[in-house]
Amino acid sequence: MKNSQLYKGSLNTIIMKLLEENGKMYGYEITQKVKAITQGELNITEGALYPALHKLEAEGLLDVEIEKVDNRMRKYYKLTEKGTTETVNRLSELEDFIRNMQSLVNPKPNLEF
Repeated sequence: MKNSQLYKGSLNTIIMKLLEENGKMYGYEITQKVKAITQGELNITEGALYPALHKLEAEGLLDVEIEKVDNRMRKYYKLTEKGTTETVNRLSELEDFIRNMQSLVNPKPNLEF
């Protein structure tokens, strides 16, 4: 199930949810957090992550802060006010999608049409 097409449409929402919970994060930290939460089932590649982060930034949903850590510059991403509002909307939409998919995959018996 690793890197399934099913996850690709949810990547932005996953990123936004993590930033909502953690305040600010850098790219590698996001990939490792997803890997840990899903017990290695979902691995987000840099090739998928950074375009998504740049797109969210371009949409005004993320701010970027650059900090010096161990003599290296590290880019941290955090939600803007607009991003926080949009996260709530996207999570609600994703929850509705999951509920509908569960209904389709595991329909309740005795449904009449």
